[in-house]
Amino acid sequence: MASNHQNELVLKAIAVLESLESGNPEAITKYIHPDKYIQHNQALHDGRAAMLDALDHLKEIGTKVSIKRTLVDGEYVALHSVYDFFGTKIGIDIFRFENGLIVEHWDNLQEMVEKTASNHTMIDGPDTIKDIDKTDANKGLVKSYVENILFGKNPDLLTSYFDGDNYIQHSPHIADGLSGLHAALEGLKKKNIEFQYTHLHQVIGQGDFVLAVSEGIFNGQHTAFYDLFRVENGKIAEHWDVVEAVLPAEKRKNTNSRF
Repeated sequence: MASNHQNELVLKAIAVLESLESGNPEAITKYIHPDKYIQHNQALHDGRAAMLDALDHLKEIGTKVSIKRTLVDGEYVALHSVYDFFGTKIGIDIFRFENGLIVEHWDNLQEMVEKTASNHTMIDGPDTIKDIDKTDANKGLVKSYVENILFGKNPDLLTSYFDGDNYIQHSPHIADGLSGLHAALEGLKKKNIEFQYTHLHQVIGQGDFVLAVSEGIFNGQHTAFYDLFRVENGKIAEHWDVVEAVLPAEKRKNTNSRF
């Protein structure tokens, strides 16, 4: 089980996200460090003030946030949510804490696709964390999968990460099963769409859920890949993702790395 300290971090992160809907600044002023808030969303200015300044506008346009999953790993909390502002989007936010206050934030947002190749939604599926004792092993498995398969270091190992063709897929353009993944990758190749992972930046895990944050290229664009996996009996059983292009330098409002 997560410690009381970790449960407190999750509740603080949830309160901060929910304030984007309510417009109430209390959680932001209580839980985000007043002088140190490193913002990796490059569409936002650095620092806590940028979030506080945005609250009235977010409430005015009817922003909604519905949090589906939370993971806590050390001083990191990741939240998997449905956002409603300027259309429905799926988001993954990562907050890093120091001494109980949020000091750093990363996120990815992607337009919600209603009709998916697998007929699952981009956010449905299990949300209760199990197998806490297997956290480290599951993080190791996902790290190995990303490096060997997504980075292409050892593609022959692909089938070893899965239980046959059993693989539940929430990525909107990929069908269920290892066969669906294979077909999607072949389809990209035929269309000459470049799809390449180049750097693995973070692996955040709790029990059977592991989030990998990677950098790469998709269809000619510098891209951030957030891949969330559910591991069952030492095999990858389910996958969600949020994919977002990195803003070009001239559109960035802070000088921090996207990652």
